[in-house]
Amino acid sequence: MAVKKTSKTNTKPKSKDEKRSFGNKVARFCIKVFLWFFAISLFFVMLFKFVPVPFTPLMAIRAMETRTDGKEKVCKHDWVPLEDISENLQKAVIASEDGTFLDHNGFDFSAMQKAFSSNQKGRKLKGGSTISQQTAKNVFLWQGRSYLRKGLEAYFTVLIELIWGKERIMEVYLNSIEMGDGIYGAQAASEHWYGKSAKNLSKYEAAGIAAILPSPRRFKASNSSAYINKRKDKIVRVMRHIGKIEY
Repeated sequence: MAVKKTSKTNTKPKSKDEKRSFGNKVARFCIKVFLWFFAISLFFVMLFKFVPVPFTPLMAIRAMETRTDGKEKVCKHDWVPLEDISENLQKAVIASEDGTFLDHNGFDFSAMQKAFSSNQKGRKLKGGSTISQQTAKNVFLWQGRSYLRKGLEAYFTVLIELIWGKERIMEVYLNSIEMGDGIYGAQAASEHWYGKSAKNLSKYEAAGIAAILPSPRRFKASNSSAYINKRKDKIVRVMRHIGKIEY
C-alpha cells in the first residue's frame, strides 16, 4: 500500500538580505514622497509670491459647512494690493495679533512660551501664533491643533518668511483671513462692516476689524458689544506707539 507524502509548507524565515531589500524600498518610497511634497509646496509658495491667492482651505470648509447646514452660501473675497489697504489696518493687526511682526523671523518664542504656560494652568487656550504662522495656516493648511498640522505650519512659515518677505506676508494675510461670516480679506470686510473701501479705514474702524479676528463669526466690528469696544480702545492705544511701517 502506497503512502502519500504530505508536502511541508516552506516556513523558512526571511534572510537578512530580503529584510534589507524591503527596508530599502520603504526608505526610497519615503524619500520620493518627501521630494514630491517639497517640490509641490515650493511651487505654490513661489506662485503665491506673485499671484493673488484665489481661495483658501478655510473658504472651502466653510462652504461645505454652509451646504451641510442648509444655509445660504455667502463668500465675499476681493483681493486688493497692499497699497490699497489702509496703514491703519496694518497697524491694527500688528497691535492686536503680533506686536513683533516686523522683527521676528516667523516665530515669537516669548509669546509661544506665555501661551503654553497659560494653557498649562487650565486657562482659555491660546495659540501664540504670529501673523506669519497664521498666514501659512490659512493659505496652505486646515484648521486644528494636531502635531502634524503644527509641524507643517512651521515648515510653511519658514518658506514664506524666506521667499515672500514681510510685505507680501502682510498683503496675503490681510487679503485671505476670515473677517466675518463668509467675509474674507480687508476689502470685503471694510465694505461689509463700514460700507467703504479698505483704503479709507479710520484708526477706530481698523481696530474694530482687528478686534474680532479671534472669533470673526461670533463678534461684530460695528455696533459691537462692550467687550469688543474695550478691545478696540486697547488696540488704538497700542497703535499710537507704532510708527510708520517699514517692511
